[in-house]
Amino acid sequence: MKREFLENLKIGDQALGKDLIDTIMAENGRDIESAKKPFADYEAIKEQLKTAQDGLKAFEGVDVKDLQDKIKTLNTQLSTKDKEWQDKLNGMAFDGKIKEAITAAKGRNAKAISALLDVEKLKKSTNQDADIKDALEALKKDNAYLFEDDSTPPPYAGGTGRSTPPSKYDAETAKIMAAAGLDPEKD
Repeated sequence: MKREFLENLKIGDQALGKDLIDTIMAENGRDIESAKKPFADYEAIKEQLKTAQDGLKAFEGVDVKDLQDKIKTLNTQLSTKDKEWQDKLNGMAFDGKIKEAITAAKGRNAKAISALLDVEKLKKSTNQDADIKDALEALKKDNAYLFEDDSTPPPYAGGTGRSTPPSKYDAETAKIMAAAGLDPEKD
C-alpha cells in the first residue's frame, strides 16, 4: 500500500489525517515484514540449489561402476604395497637379529655365516631368537673356523726363543718405516 493512496482517500468530504495515515502505514509495514519472513532465505536457498546443480553437472557422463572398479583396484594396490613394505621391514628386522646373534657368537664373517644358515626356516620360526642361537651353535660345532676361539691362548713360555728381536714399534709400523728407508731400531 502506498502513502499517496491513503492521502487521496476521503471519507465523506474529509481527507484522512496524518496520524491516521501513519498508523495505517505502520500496521501495513508489520504485515509486509511478517509475510516476507518465510521467504527470507529464498536467495540463500536459490544459491544452494544452483551450487548443487553445478556439482551434479560435474558428474554427468561419469560411469559410477567404472569409478567403483577403479576404487577397488586402487585399494587392492594399496594393500599390496602395504604388505610389501611390511615384508621389507620384517626382513630388515630379521637381518638385524641374525647379525646381532652372529656378533654375539663372535662370528668372523657375517655374510659367510648367514649363507650357511637356513634363513627361510628361521624366518618362519615362532621363536626366532632361540632358533637362531641354536642354529649358530650347531654351525659353530661344524665350522669352528668361522668363529673366534673362546679359549684363551696358551701363556708365553720363556726360553722358547724368538726369531726377531723385540721392537718398540709394531710390525706394521716397522714395515712402513723400513719402506721409507728409516731404521725402526734406531731412535
